[in-house]
Amino acid sequence: MSVWRNLGERTVYENQWAQVNMADVELPDGRHLDHTVIRLRPVAVATVVNEANEVLLLWRHRFITDAWGWELPSGGTGEGEDPAVAAAREFEEETGWRPGPMKLLLAVDPMPGISTSHHRVYWSDQAEQVRAVPTDDFESARREWVPLASVPGLIARGEVRSANAVSALLMLHHLRIGSAQT
Repeated sequence: MSVWRNLGERTVYENQWAQVNMADVELPDGRHLDHTVIRLRPVAVATVVNEANEVLLLWRHRFITDAWGWELPSGGTGEGEDPAVAAAREFEEETGWRPGPMKLLLAVDPMPGISTSHHRVYWSDQAEQVRAVPTDDFESARREWVPLASVPGLIARGEVRSANAVSALLMLHHLRIGSAQT
C-alpha cells in the first residue's frame, strides 16, 4: 500500500480565512519532501431549482483568475454552524431569495492534493423572493433563473468554472432532467 505520511507541519501564513502550512511528508520509499497544505474552513453552497426546472445562478467576475462565470451562492461556515443553515443564509444574502428546506445534494473536496477545503452543496425546490436587491449585491453582477437543460452547454463553453458549481449543476441536471429521459 502506497501511503504518504504527514510527519508534521509548520505554519507559514495565517489569517481568519486560511492557514498555509508546509508539511514534512514521508513518501512510501522513505524520501521526504516539503508539501504545501492550505487549511480552510468548510464551505456551504446552495441552489434552488424551481418548478420550471430553472436554477438561480450568479454571474460574477473572479479577479484571481480574471474570468467571468456562473456560480452558486456559497460561503464559509461559522464555528459550529450547521452547513445547511449556512447554505440557506448565503443563498438569501447573495440572491435576495429565501430558500425552502435545504437537502444535501453532494459533498466535494475540490483540491484534495493541496487543500482541506470541503464543500457541502445543498438544494431546495422552492424559494421566496424577500428583497429585490440582495444584501450582498456586490457578490455578483446579476442573478438569473437559468434552465437546467442549458447546464451542459454552459459548462462545455467554460461559462461555469467553479468545481462545486460544475459538480452540483451536473448532478441536478441528471436528477431533474436526465433521469426523466430514461
